[in-house]
Amino acid sequence: MKAVILAGGQGTRMGEETQLRPKPLVEIGGHPIIWHILKLYRFYGISDFIVCAGYAGQMLADHFAREGNPDWRVQVVDTGLDTATGGRLKRIRHLLGDDTFCMTYGDGVADVDLKALLEFHRTHRKLVTVTAVQPVLPFGVITFHTLGGGTVGFEEKPRLHAVWVNSGFFVIEPPALDVIEGDDSAWENGPLTRLARDGQLAAFRHQGFWHCMDTPKDRQSLEHAWAAGQAPWKVW
Repeated sequence: MKAVILAGGQGTRMGEETQLRPKPLVEIGGHPIIWHILKLYRFYGISDFIVCAGYAGQMLADHFAREGNPDWRVQVVDTGLDTATGGRLKRIRHLLGDDTFCMTYGDGVADVDLKALLEFHRTHRKLVTVTAVQPVLPFGVITFHTLGGGTVGFEEKPRLHAVWVNSGFFVIEPPALDVIEGDDSAWENGPLTRLARDGQLAAFRHQGFWHCMDTPKDRQSLEHAWAAGQAPWKVW
């Protein structure tokens, strides 16, 4: 089975971290974040990867050429500088054959049980399964017990139990890519919406750890967890 990693964005919210390198090469614990992602898949027996590159894509290609890691095979494909996420998948459709494949983004780590995810996908027999997670608010939440606000409750950075969001860990059947129109098509907008409307989207609920590295603060949080030996995504 192959796993596709979307790694072509410019990562502008990372500031100086991504001025000279793509976000998947930003390091956590001395290893690029994409290394952590590949290690998760490799732990579950998936070692054949296609990396959809764009911004600073040659750096990704050079990295894997130098790395020479025997634990996996990585094919870096230039899918265009400004191509949207769906368009990147469309561009590598010919490399996927007719087999089920996994897909995720090159900037998020989790302790998702990929074996359970794949079993869920096969059981529900949809074209796409997305891993759903409950986000954690970055703020403290105040609960009003009275109209005047004299007595309130407070919880710092709670998990939103009533809300589930896309974590980026997908299992996909190749025919699902037929709904992608072209380079400008974002996977998360038209294609997923259409698949859901057609009853071809399932959601696997993951209640464990998930963290997307969008900002330097996110990187610092992951770095501190790794340094403290408390990195939940390190399942290998």
